[in-house]
Amino acid sequence: MKWRALNFDWNHIRAFLITAEEGTLSAAAKALNSTQPTLSRQVAALEAELKVTLFERVGQRLVLTQSGLELLEHAREIGDAALAFSLTASGQSKQIEGTVVVSAGELTATYILPKIIAKLRRSEPGITIEVVVTNDPSDLKRREADIAIRSFHPKQSDLIAKKVGEEVIWLYAAAEYLETLPAFTDFSELTNIQIIGFDRSSVITDILNKQGWNLSKKNFSIITPFQLLQLELCKEGEGLIFLPEQMGDREPKLIRAFENMGSIMTLPVWLVCHQELRTSLRVRRVFDFFSLELQDIYF
Repeated sequence: MKWRALNFDWNHIRAFLITAEEGTLSAAAKALNSTQPTLSRQVAALEAELKVTLFERVGQRLVLTQSGLELLEHAREIGDAALAFSLTASGQSKQIEGTVVVSAGELTATYILPKIIAKLRRSEPGITIEVVVTNDPSDLKRREADIAIRSFHPKQSDLIAKKVGEEVIWLYAAAEYLETLPAFTDFSELTNIQIIGFDRSSVITDILNKQGWNLSKKNFSIITPFQLLQLELCKEGEGLIFLPEQMGDREPKLIRAFENMGSIMTLPVWLVCHQELRTSLRVRRVFDFFSLELQDIYF
């Protein structure tokens, strides 16, 4: 350890970290039960010690400079280590305990989460995982969940989001159903094809028709938002369904339809959390764990 290179005060790191997380000196002072002038002096002292500018003032808020952004993750690691040090010194267990609620769609919960949760439980047996299975976005701000897996970036600026990959969406069908379709050179010729729909809106029809299909309501004779039912109906040869390749390719009874024509669309996969990620060790642990596991799957 090059001790002489550590030419800054540890308390100044704490002041920098909490100010970056809270966004204002007043909020940071309240969180630390300190005063705004004290924190301001500590941040200024750290800037002087490191010879960098960490914040720029934009209105009432402090915005991290590029140097501040680069140093923030290191400060978080120091903060986590300091908390672990404190817990050990006080005789508390280092094991992280408590409940974390995770929200995911039906297919993600069925195909993706079981192995991740099983692996997490082996690593963190003190954490209880509660899974909310819904295709509707859970309201994190109202604490319907701690962490959510979504296909869109949240609009709320006070939610934390990390892109963990992408889902490539294909049409899948049972081989027996595809054999009933006539030979064709263009999607527009498949006028009698059946696709199992989510609802009665024209969203899917519009997407496919822009890609050269010629679809109408008659091509959606079965409609259900319950994706596991869609899956079973598809296996029975009742039509095509949309599935991410990470899930559809695992189904032995299904194959990609019209694979030579390309995928239908690509959707982002976001891991989203509320502000407790910054203060709860168990939520951060689950968020970081899920992030790594999902990236292995989707990237």
